[in-house]
Amino acid sequence: MNNNKLKITFLGGVGEIGKNMTALEYNNEIIIIDAGLTFPDDDLPGIDIVIPDMTYLIENKDKIKALLLTHGHEDHIGAVPFLLEQIQMPVYGTRLTLALVENKMKEHPKVKFKGIAVKPRNVLKIGNFVIEFIKVSHSIAGSLALSITTPAGTIVHTGDFKIDYEPIDGEITDLSRLGEIGRKGVQLLLCESTNVCRKGYSMSEKSVGRTLEEIIKNHVNNRIIVATFASNIHRMQQILSIAEKYNRKVAFTGRSMVNVSEVALKLGELKFNRDNIVDLEKVDKMDDKEILIMTTGSQGEPMSALTRMAAGEFKNLKIRQNDLVILSASPIPGNEKNVYNVINALYKLGADVIYDELADVHTSGHACQEELKLMHSLVKPKFFMPVHGEYRHLKTHKELAMALGMDARNILLPSIGMQVELSANAMKEVKFVKAGQRLVDGMGIGDMDSNVLRERKQLSEDGICVVCVNINNVAGEVVGEPFIITRGVVYADEQESFVQDAKACIVASLKEADLRGVDPTMIRASLRRNVSNFIFRRTKRRPMILTIVTLG
Repeated sequence: MNNNKLKITFLGGVGEIGKNMTALEYNNEIIIIDAGLTFPDDDLPGIDIVIPDMTYLIENKDKIKALLLTHGHEDHIGAVPFLLEQIQMPVYGTRLTLALVENKMKEHPKVKFKGIAVKPRNVLKIGNFVIEFIKVSHSIAGSLALSITTPAGTIVHTGDFKIDYEPIDGEITDLSRLGEIGRKGVQLLLCESTNVCRKGYSMSEKSVGRTLEEIIKNHVNNRIIVATFASNIHRMQQILSIAEKYNRKVAFTGRSMVNVSEVALKLGELKFNRDNIVDLEKVDKMDDKEILIMTTGSQGEPMSALTRMAAGEFKNLKIRQNDLVILSASPIPGNEKNVYNVINALYKLGADVIYDELADVHTSGHACQEELKLMHSLVKPKFFMPVHGEYRHLKTHKELAMALGMDARNILLPSIGMQVELSANAMKEVKFVKAGQRLVDGMGIGDMDSNVLRERKQLSEDGICVVCVNINNVAGEVVGEPFIITRGVVYADEQESFVQDAKACIVASLKEADLRGVDPTMIRASLRRNVSNFIFRRTKRRPMILTIVTLG
């Protein structure tokens, strides 16, 4: 690459929420911003997580110099182990972010991890890139924006941010430094877009704390269960402080809640008296007014602690009539049904439930319109690309920038795989690289076109039919009756007649064939075709057909 041109390649986090990953490339040097994951939709049965397709990075791994992490949420760090498995590089982030990554790396013991801790206003030179880390407020401590100076100009990447004038840690988004960088001249702004459709300002985290305190103070005789994001350490801090103020011991439940609280306590990001923490097993022996339980499951995740409590399947805790459950979170788009199912189940068990529609028990960590306007006004970029949002968010963010006076020709809406070239006077799309989704299932990694996924979808929609036939290929005749097993094909009251008719169909089709010395592959194919046609005529469904032919 020559003539002071910078390439920006979007491998995730644009046109979608999640799996954020962006590569900046100059003069055969690449730095990567974030490596996140997302969670699978219902149309990806059996898939654990979804990560970016890293083909472009693997093909250019000799150019890669570093990974920069803006903060410790899963949609920004969840794919780090899978990236480091393919490409070794130093990883930069705040102490908390790196500690959360290190915790994840325990599940990948063979992968080398070299984390280098940075602080706000630290400046780092990596080849042609000079990176300054800037403090921003978000729903997790240790969040950063990035100012990256290159020969093609300065790029500001906001990371995830909000402008909270009452932050729990007392340190607001570093507006003064952003303004200084803006006055020096910013070539390109990459700004998050999650809440661009919301007018006004996001509510302060301390406002949530005041609401939670009022609720807990007014329910002195109830046992209280609070579900929130394990990564929201500032929320956890407020809940712990309120519990201590009102003489309640705290029990943690949910693996991520326990892990994150331990990491945050060790780093000093979370401060609480260990004597005020009790094991969950002791909760049933305590008076209701003496205990507060902090749990995962605010999104109705199927295997989370709160969801299992609501289903009566959590062995360490049973929901009772005197329980107050506070969901200190709002449903992420797509999770609404799961969340409301949990709320309904909790009500049926006799608990009282308070959630975001009833009280201000949650605030977003993402900037609303007025905060985004302030970011644009401080940074004053020549060019702009909205990131971290679905297409509707990116489009609305473009319109917001234009309303602030930016020329539409200087705004580009990125998409997955797009590679953009930036120079002193121009920003243009140059090509698309191989990009998209990689599916992680246990220890395996596949893609959207894999046979495994297609077969799972078929099984989930139409079921399976297994046909076993024993053939004497010397005599050319079927030995005994065919054996048939079906799952998910027919209802119980139809099963007996269906199996008898299917057997008759199989016997009839085999009578027409010469079975002496025949290739079993041909018999299996013929059986599969005939059974599939029979089932379709009978049910109008096309289940997976497995045929087993033994020759004797």
